[in-house]
Amino acid sequence: QVQLVESGGGLVQAGGSLRLSCAASGRAFSSYAMGWFRQAPGKERQFVAAINWSGGSTNYADSVKGRFTISRDNAKNTVYLLMNSLNPEDTAVYYCAAAAHGYRSASYYWSSNSYDYWGQGTQVTVSS
Repeated sequence: QVQLVESGGGLVQAGGSLRLSCAASGRAFSSYAMGWFRQAPGKERQFVAAINWSGGSTNYADSVKGRFTISRDNAKNTVYLLMNSLNPEDTAVYYCAAAAHGYRSASYYWSSNSYDYWGQGTQVTVSS
């Protein structure tokens, strides 16, 4: 069992930056692929970014490519999402997710169906 706790959300002006963190419990963190998803009011949950078990492979949604960076620190059981050049369309609840057996390329982990565990989410609001 893995428990995920997100932090770092908040209110930021357009053009600003935030760094989200997701702390995971459990000893098998380094074997999991990790992902970030987001859900805006009235919309479906959408993929944002993924990283494989080692951090050697990452994947991004086109809407955030070049602005967001996903990374992980296996020694700290934590995955991060650095978000730059934020705009109001980035406003959403951001969820961290973990996929067991995360040895594939990060491009595999684009679907929410690939993930086994989810955090409770953290709100990101970008004002114009």
